[in-house]
Amino acid sequence: MKTQSPQALTSLKSEPKQGRRTTLSRKTRSVFWKIRSDIPKRLYYTMVAVSMLVPLLSWSVLTYGGFVEPLFLPTPTAVIQQFFNLLQSGDLIHDIAASVSRVGWGFLISALISVPLGLLIGTFKSMEGLLEPIVALLRYMPAAAFIPLIILWIGLGEPSKIAIIFLGSFFYNTLMIADAVKFIPSDFLRAAYMLGASRKDTFFNVIFPATLPNIIDTLRINIAGAWNFVVVAELIGANSGLGNMIMMAQRFLKTDEIFVGIILIGVIGLGIDFIFKLIFRLAVPWAVNKA
Repeated sequence: MKTQSPQALTSLKSEPKQGRRTTLSRKTRSVFWKIRSDIPKRLYYTMVAVSMLVPLLSWSVLTYGGFVEPLFLPTPTAVIQQFFNLLQSGDLIHDIAASVSRVGWGFLISALISVPLGLLIGTFKSMEGLLEPIVALLRYMPAAAFIPLIILWIGLGEPSKIAIIFLGSFFYNTLMIADAVKFIPSDFLRAAYMLGASRKDTFFNVIFPATLPNIIDTLRINIAGAWNFVVVAELIGANSGLGNMIMMAQRFLKTDEIFVGIILIGVIGLGIDFIFKLIFRLAVPWAVNKA
């Protein structure tokens, strides 16, 4: 009877452990790369922390380590100090209120017009032929190019700034909502007609509810574009607003103040995004459960 060497016995004992490690590694990869499926909350929040900490750590290393001059990239501490300085002076609250008001009014007017218009274009071929070509054409014209005309037609007051934000979101809202209507299955419409629904009933009881989740998502996505245009809008004779604050800071080489404005625009945008997600959950719970 042959006896196995100590090295062979050690190899046999280690094989199950290695197999378990390989299986665990495969399971981890499988969970990490799941397609449109939930992952463990611990893993999800770890990814969130990584996405926030890596840029912050990189910023800290570059600035505190002296690799970049403060004129080009201030330290996180300098930005925080400048934030509190602006907050204590009261100017920052005034600028935030001015920008939020402009974006709010511009985007609200855009939504009130673009939602029904998009529904009409998506529902009726006649409206598609009448309105979609001109809306699609204007979509490719940058809102900033209209600034001279807006100044000429409206002047330098608040309406001109609201108009820029309106133009920056209106055409995208309209066409994206029209496309959402076109993706409603034809079986829904045929079923409604078979049950005796009129065109009015079909529009309000089938098309609008089926499109509502996409309408909310479209508005949530495009309000980010409205925030991007606030800086452009506040180039028109503004003496307040976050965009104006950034431009004035650039003129006097106050890089830390520029960072305050940019970060605040991002943080406020995230807050608005959260509000839209909450509206989505409350207004269309069936779409949340389906997702």
